[in-house]
Amino acid sequence: MYRIGELTHLIKHNLDTQVSLSRLRRRHTLEDRVAGRTVLITGASSGIGRAAAVQIGAAGATVALVARRETELREVAAEIEAQGGKAAVYPCDLSDYEALDAMAAQVLADHGGVDILVNNAGRSIRRRLEETYERFHDYERTMVLNYFAPTRLMLALLPGMRERRSGQVVTVLSLSVLSGGPGYSAYVASKAALDSVTANWQIETLTENVRFTSVYMPLVRTAMVDPNPIYRDAVALTPEQAGQAICDAIIDRPRRLGPVLGRLVAVLDHALPDRMDAERHNLFTRGI
Repeated sequence: MYRIGELTHLIKHNLDTQVSLSRLRRRHTLEDRVAGRTVLITGASSGIGRAAAVQIGAAGATVALVARRETELREVAAEIEAQGGKAAVYPCDLSDYEALDAMAAQVLADHGGVDILVNNAGRSIRRRLEETYERFHDYERTMVLNYFAPTRLMLALLPGMRERRSGQVVTVLSLSVLSGGPGYSAYVASKAALDSVTANWQIETLTENVRFTSVYMPLVRTAMVDPNPIYRDAVALTPEQAGQAICDAIIDRPRRLGPVLGRLVAVLDHALPDRMDAERHNLFTRGI
């Protein structure tokens, strides 16, 4: 039997999600969901976003690729087009609100609307509390990219989805939103804020066929985690596996997608908050 703290640590790297069960009763394919539709993916130049974009493009979507680095975006577009798909490149620094607004307006002008938005771009930062006393800007810049930018983009695209009474927003979050992430307070807080705003918007749009899906992603082997030595030998998803999780979210349109055990920890957190805090503190002080 696992102690609660050991279970929490296990969940952070557990690859078993609810997807396996949903695939058994699946009635739709990725092609059914995206063929002939426009899918906008942020952070599409590398990692999870790139992997998802290639799969979605191969399934017949027109993929609007958004990221800062134009050269890498064009490489992704070429890969999609080599498979017979369609892609459009929109270089944009999402932390620049004027650039974001211009990009969104151009996408709407070019395609008439966005059917599926994948909020994937993000920034991670790891610092203990004592290392952040003089670094409030870490919290500001993390909130800008992880919360304010995707919120601003959704506000630009949701009117069209609601008018057409059709659309989906897939938001890539972190499993730490459910299981805790000491040392990553700025990052986890920004992702939790994004989770909260989409949860409330789902309630407001429940009868409009606009679906908000939160994907609580476990550790993924990308450039964002490479600098952290504690993750060097940790079990992690490949970008392709994480990209497939996004595709699964589009196919099945669940409200939430993530490791089943991660949701169990969230339940335990509400039932036994003091015990869970103590166990996580023990893991944190051991450098896990």
